[in-house]
Amino acid sequence: MDGLSLAGVPASAVDGALTSQPSHPANVQDAAQQFEALLLSEMLRSERESGNGWLGTGQDSSGDSAIDYAEQQLALALARQGGLGLAGLISSGLEPQS
Repeated sequence: MDGLSLAGVPASAVDGALTSQPSHPANVQDAAQQFEALLLSEMLRSERESGNGWLGTGQDSSGDSAIDYAEQQLALALARQGGLGLAGLISSGLEPQS
């Protein structure tokens, strides 16, 4: 069996994880923004690695690190300002229905 083993995990932790508890709206929105930022960051990285070099060439390891950080921060800023609109769609889809 290639399943996930829960050996050593207290039963109370498993029961707590399986119960349905309402999510805090701020946490849902934050998670949705982080997901959108991750998606945007991967899109920027893909464009850079395709050879077009939207933010420089990054020919050395320090340049690569700086460009990676810049892409992550740009993606996070874009997501917090609305980005592609995915965070709003995700958070509205995760809100409990009244």
